[in-house]
Amino acid sequence: MNFQTKSISLAFALAVIAPLSYVQAESVDQADATKVAAVSAVNTFNRNLKKEANVNAAPPEDGIHDPANDSTHVLQPPKEAFSGFITSKFGNHVDWVKTLEEGKINPRWDRINPAEEAFVMDMDIVREVKSSVPDVIFPHRQHTEWLACANCHPTIFIPQQNANQFNMSSILLGKDCGVCHGKVSFPITTQSCSLCHSKPKPADWEPPMSQASLKNPWK
Repeated sequence: MNFQTKSISLAFALAVIAPLSYVQAESVDQADATKVAAVSAVNTFNRNLKKEANVNAAPPEDGIHDPANDSTHVLQPPKEAFSGFITSKFGNHVDWVKTLEEGKINPRWDRINPAEEAFVMDMDIVREVKSSVPDVIFPHRQHTEWLACANCHPTIFIPQQNANQFNMSSILLGKDCGVCHGKVSFPITTQSCSLCHSKPKPADWEPPMSQASLKNPWK
């Protein structure tokens, strides 16, 4: 192969490789963009690094509503609507459970029928946690005072004992409990852990042995 032939071969190779590289780079960028979009879709309540500067901003300033739309300026500002409610350190700084319990609000259960009453299930479910952190108590009462059973069952949670396996990672990514918590209910932060992990371990509790230790406890 002479010099001219080598030059032509090199030019041909570059001509073929360059578009392939571009396509591959573009595919990677699109994949990354998709990944970022999926993660960032989780509500900003879950941010642990940056706090919202103006909590409950007025609709024209909240970055959600269109300030150029005249109807946006007619909406009642959250700070005015939440006046007198029981406050919280989390989310939109309203403790909605206590606000409801103290009669500060009386939400209509049915959008059309004002006489329709909520089906309240007063039953707690305890989820044991393998680590040393307190176990989780899920209170049905506080949830069913606001939500119909169909909001969670069976799409999010299968109504069957031991049928739902999830962890904090899935919750923080907006799944399971994270479908609401972090979006429309109090967020998942280091300050709000004890709201769910509220049942202390028994005095005789010991950490469970791993499967490897159970199979060969002499190692």
